Amino acid sequence: MSSCWRMWLSLVLGGLLVLIAPRRISSQSVNRAADAGQVAIDADDIGGIVSGPNGLEAGVWVIAETKDLPTKFRKIVVTDDHGRFVIPDLPKANYSVWVRGYGLIDSQPVASSPGKTLALTSIPAPDARAAAQYYPANYWYSLIKIPSKSEFPGTGPEGNGISPEMKNQMTWIGQIKGGCIVCHQIGSKATREFPPTLGHFSSSIEAWDHRFQVGQDGKLMSEAVSKLGRARGLQMFADWTDRIAAGEIPPAPPRPQGLERNLVLSEWEWGVPSSFVHDEVSTDRRKPTLNANGPIYGVDFGTDRLLILDTGKNAASDVKLPSTNTVSSKPQSMPEPSPYWGEEIYWTDPAHPGVGVVDQKARVWITSEVRPEDRQPDFCGPSSGNKYAKYFPLDKVKSSEQVAMYDPLTKEVTNVDTCFDTHHLQFDENADNTLYFSGRIGTVGWLNTKVYDQTGSSETAQGWCPTILDTNGDGKIGAYTEPNDPIDPRKDHRVMLGGYGIAVNPVDHSIWFAAPGTPGQIVRLDRGTNPPTSCKSEVYEPPFNNASAPGKEAYFPRGIDVDRNGLVWTGLSGSGQLASFDRRKCKVLNGPTATGQHCPEGWTLYTAPGPRMKGVPDESSADFFYFNKVDQYNALGLGPNTPMANGTLSDSLLVLQPDGKFLVLRVPYPIGFYSRGMDGRIDDPKTGWKGRAVYANYAPNSVWHIEGGKGTLSSLVKFQMRPGPLAK
Repeated sequence: MSSCWRMWLSLVLGGLLVLIAPRRISSQSVNRAADAGQVAIDADDIGGIVSGPNGLEAGVWVIAETKDLPTKFRKIVVTDDHGRFVIPDLPKANYSVWVRGYGLIDSQPVASSPGKTLALTSIPAPDARAAAQYYPANYWYSLIKIPSKSEFPGTGPEGNGISPEMKNQMTWIGQIKGGCIVCHQIGSKATREFPPTLGHFSSSIEAWDHRFQVGQDGKLMSEAVSKLGRARGLQMFADWTDRIAAGEIPPAPPRPQGLERNLVLSEWEWGVPSSFVHDEVSTDRRKPTLNANGPIYGVDFGTDRLLILDTGKNAASDVKLPSTNTVSSKPQSMPEPSPYWGEEIYWTDPAHPGVGVVDQKARVWITSEVRPEDRQPDFCGPSSGNKYAKYFPLDKVKSSEQVAMYDPLTKEVTNVDTCFDTHHLQFDENADNTLYFSGRIGTVGWLNTKVYDQTGSSETAQGWCPTILDTNGDGKIGAYTEPNDPIDPRKDHRVMLGGYGIAVNPVDHSIWFAAPGTPGQIVRLDRGTNPPTSCKSEVYEPPFNNASAPGKEAYFPRGIDVDRNGLVWTGLSGSGQLASFDRRKCKVLNGPTATGQHCPEGWTLYTAPGPRMKGVPDESSADFFYFNKVDQYNALGLGPNTPMANGTLSDSLLVLQPDGKFLVLRVPYPIGFYSRGMDGRIDDPKTGWKGRAVYANYAPNSVWHIEGGKGTLSSLVKFQMRPGPLAK
C-alpha cells in the first residue's frame, strides 16, 4: 500500500484530530479486546472490532491483503453498527489488515492470519482535506465549473470560445463524459493534480494543453478537448485544478449504510502493468450456473490476450489471441511522452479484443480484429450470391473487428471472419444459439453458432440487417431513403447509427442496441421471418428538450439490457441516470413521426446518487455509467431482474432497488475502481450467498492512474451480498 495514503499520520499522532462527518458510537470504556474476541469466526476467517478515539467505527472498510498466493489477493468487508467485522473464507496465507473509511486516514497495517481476532484502531483524518483524499472521483469531478446554459450554443474562438458544435450545456457535458471519461476517471488523484513527471509549466492552462497530448492516446485526448473549443476547455480544466490546489474540496460521501454493509469484496490481480483489461466474463448469462467454479476470463485490449483466472487456486494465466492484422489500434507514437512510460510503447494490440461472452459449451466468444479491416471477404459483395450482400453489400466498408472463439477443452483459439464489424455481443435464447453483435457501420450482424458448428463456414452462418425505419407506417420495409436524405412519408428511411451495447429481449427475441450521443438513441430491430428483407427497426430517444416531458433532460445511452419481462434498461452516462423503457406504453411505434422523441411516456428515469455538476440546473449526476446490466437470475442475491449500473466515476457498482433508490457497492481499495461491464454467476444455488456473485474488473485504459501508480495491476473484483455484516 502506498505511503502517500498515510501522509497525515504524524499529525494525527501529534493530536490534531478533527471529526469529519463519520458515524461513530460513543463508547469510552469499551473493552476492545474482549469485544473483538466475542465476534464468532471460523478457522478460515479473520474477525474483530474497529474503534478509535471517538468510539466504535460503523460503516468503515477492513481490508486484508496478501502477496503469499500465486497472484496478489485481497478481501474487503464493512463494519456493522457496532464496529464489528468478519472477513470470511480466506485462503491460507499471511495477511496485512488495515482500516479505511470516510473521515479517516488509513490505519497502521496489522499482520494476521485466518482464525485470529483483531482489535483495530482507526485514525481520524486531521482535517477535511486529508479525509477527501479517499473520496471517489465523481466527488472531485463535480467541482468542475461547466459553462452556464446561457453561453450555448457556442460562438467560436472569436466569441465566447465555445465551439459552435456545442449546441447546449448537455452537449458539453456529453463531450467530456463521452470523449474523456469513456477512457478513464476524471477526478482521480492522477487527474486532479499534476504529477512531477508531467513537466514544469508556466500556467495550469499550459500544463493541461500538454497533458491532453501525452501517451499513445494523446491524439485522441487532444481531439476531444478541441471539440469543446480548445481554449475554453483548457480554461475550465485549469480553473478546476487551480481551485483544488488552493484547497477546495468536495462534500463528504456517506459511509456504507444498511444492506451496503453486507458486501464482501474479493480481488485478484491479473494482467501486466500495461494491460487494458476491457471486460470480464464468467458464465453463459442464459444459464448462470454453467461453468460453476470455473475460470473467469478477462479480455485484455492492450496486449491482445485472453486472461484466465482460477479463483480456486488464486492463479492467473493468459492466452495470446492470434490475428493476421499487423496494425495496432493504438498509435505507435506519441504527440508528447507519457509521464508514466516516457517514450516506451506500452500498447501493441493488432487484435485489440474488446468484449467476451460464454456459450452453452463454456466456450468464450470475443470481438477481435482477426484480419486487416480493409480486407473484406469476397462473400460481402453483391456479386457473391450471398443474400445479405445482395440486399445490403458490405464489401466497400471497413469492419474493424470480427470474432475469435476460445475453447477451454482444446485450449485453442479459432478466428471467425465477418462482413459486419463487431463490438458488443449477446446470445439469443433460441435453438440456433444466435450470437448478435453491435457495430459502427449501420448494421446489426449475427452468427448462427449452431450452423457454424455444423459447417465451419462463417459465410453460411452469418447474416446482417441495416437499420431501416417503417416511416410510411405500412408495417413492412420497402423502398427507403438514405440517412442523409430528408424523410419521405411515402417511403421508409434508413438510419446510420453506431451501435454500442446490444441485448436480446427474451420475450419476443427482438434485438436492442444503444447509440451514444446527445441525446442518443436506443434502437429495436425485429428480424422478421425472412431477413434481411423482413428486418424492421424502431428508434427511441430519451426525453430531451421534449415539450411532452418538461424538465427531463436525459441523454447519452451506452449500455443496454432487457429483463425477463421484456423491460429495456439503459445507462444514460451523460445525464447520470439509469433508465427503463417500456415499449408497451408507446402510443406511436412507426410512421413519419416515429423519429425518436415520440414516446416520452415509455421512459422512467432514476438519477444516480452522489453530487451533481456545478452550474448544471437540470437533473443530472456527476457519475458516469460505462455500461449496465440486469441481474436476471439473482446472481447477486438481491432478487431476480435487478437492474445494475457501473458507477464508473464512483468506484462502485450501483444496484437499483424496488423503491427506486440505489445501493452503492463501493470498492474502496485500490482507489480508482473503473469498471466497464459486469457478469453474474451462480456456482451453487444451494449454498446461499456463498454460491452467488457478480464480477467486475478494474478496466481503465490507463490502469496506472489507480492507487499505487505505475506497476499496479488490474484486478478482478467479486461482489457478494451476505445476509448480515457478520455472516461467515
